[in-house]
Amino acid sequence: MAITIKNEKEIEKMRRAGHVVSECHVRVARAISPGVTTGDLNALVRDTIKELGATSNFYGHQGFPGYICASVNDQIVHGIPGKRVLHEGDIIAVDIGAIVDGFHGDSAWTYPVGEISADAERLLRDTEAALYEGIAAARAGNHLGAIGHAVEAYAAPRGYGIVKGYGGHGIGRQMWEEPHIPNVGDADRGIILRKGMTVAIEPMLNLGDEATRVLGDQWTVVTADRSWSAHFEHTVLITNGDPEILTPRLVGVVQ
Repeated sequence: MAITIKNEKEIEKMRRAGHVVSECHVRVARAISPGVTTGDLNALVRDTIKELGATSNFYGHQGFPGYICASVNDQIVHGIPGKRVLHEGDIIAVDIGAIVDGFHGDSAWTYPVGEISADAERLLRDTEAALYEGIAAARAGNHLGAIGHAVEAYAAPRGYGIVKGYGGHGIGRQMWEEPHIPNVGDADRGIILRKGMTVAIEPMLNLGDEATRVLGDQWTVVTADRSWSAHFEHTVLITNGDPEILTPRLVGVVQ
């Protein structure tokens, strides 16, 4: 199934949803410190989404119990928030989604908890850079495969395990829409990207190899070798020029 083309009114709703998500990340970034629990961050996002007049697209989805996915250290994605306490030197990927007037925004960011190791710093820096490489390839006229190819071309030479079982996706009236967007690929394969398409691009890189497993909660995905993992994601609008990030990193508060 092809990614649907959005009109300007629909895109504006996605911008609003994206800005709710971005404001949640502003507040999460301020709150993260040793001693904070993943449940504390979940409650903060729950309250922020309500305050800004949006609804959560994570809470209750297929039974998921959180307003965020909180994935710590060797957890890659879909970590369930709860009583886990963050410690100095940890890293935590926080994935947040929101709905405004029936349209979705989705963004993940991996944060340091206090001072982290040089390897962890490198992992966060390079995974974020891989995200922006993928975004740069999300241009009208390119094949969908150009996105994953760009991520892979950046990450593979640096020795990271590129998670292949999970990746980006179309987004709009649903949080997860077709097609799946892997973080590897052939730049000349897949549908042709067109103005008005909206996608979530989300590289996940491991310090070890690419193998994953799912924990007994049937949600949390971890690295099979227990190496640490980072996850960065933006919702992006395809245009006739540079792609527009609909979940921009903010320095202030959404009005």
